[in-house]
Amino acid sequence: MSTIGNLVDRTYREYLEPMDDIVSYTTLSTTINDSATSVVFNGDLLSVEEEDALDAGAIIEIGQELMICTDLNAVTNTITVTRGARGTTAAGHTAGALIKIAPPFPRINVFDAVCDQIKNLYPTLFAVETKSITSKVGYIPLDGSTDNHLIAPIKAISQYTDFSAGSDETGTVFAGVATELVDLPNPFTYTDADGVSQTITYSNNGPNKVNAIQVYNVNAGHTVFVTFKKKFVTPTAESDTLATVGLEDEYEPIIMAGVAAQMIAGRDIPTATADYITDQMGTSNFPVNSASSIRNSLLQYQRALIQQARKDLRARYPEPVTVNKIAYT
Repeated sequence: MSTIGNLVDRTYREYLEPMDDIVSYTTLSTTINDSATSVVFNGDLLSVEEEDALDAGAIIEIGQELMICTDLNAVTNTITVTRGARGTTAAGHTAGALIKIAPPFPRINVFDAVCDQIKNLYPTLFAVETKSITSKVGYIPLDGSTDNHLIAPIKAISQYTDFSAGSDETGTVFAGVATELVDLPNPFTYTDADGVSQTITYSNNGPNKVNAIQVYNVNAGHTVFVTFKKKFVTPTAESDTLATVGLEDEYEPIIMAGVAAQMIAGRDIPTATADYITDQMGTSNFPVNSASSIRNSLLQYQRALIQQARKDLRARYPEPVTVNKIAYT
């Protein structure tokens, strides 16, 4: 399953790091923890000039961490470093990890840009989640870890086993159900069916509210499948999957184009990178010409992809009709 880290790697591969102009790099020879100040590198991957570039004052990158070099021992291939530079967090790194020298596009910046682009997709695009709920009289609090990201029901169906009195002998039948999403204060305390006081608290980085659902036109005790429109969940680590965030695979090109535009905004970029992005845009039928900068072309390409994705969402999930705040689909 694709992760945010895979998306960051793909952004480098397709936009930010041309194969013929990759930044100077080597690898970590020994595993280090988050407090080590000596970094042993593989000297066989560096020219004499590149190795000299690791002397005092140079900035290197391992994973999402930036380090400042304070001393170089060219005999033992060891750099003395200051950890967690430029606001990054010191972390452990395993032997074989890539060491980039003075990276023009630090990985932490690309990760942050991916997070920004995901947050900015809503409300033009949205995630979708279907939840299984047991109907009952009154509201039903939703206590999933990201249920405060839910925006509105799109459609709901119920699994009936009886329609009036008695059971349905024809098997499982599904029928439409009217639903309403209720915003409650965070934290929210209520008394459950057993008379026990319960408190729901949403502590993640989403909207500061607790959501509850009410269902109509169905008896208590039936299973109701409610499909919700949902805000995307902001990633917290590269290991987060696209599914956890709410992204579909076809949204990856949208994110990558936005990240590339964000990273090159207001700065000069290497000629090789500019040529590489120009070629990439040409293969996507969005050529860069004298009247259109690379950044503007990337944003135009992103808008075209967003419009196509929006049409797809509208086709799959038509907007429900709302009467007195109750959604009918």
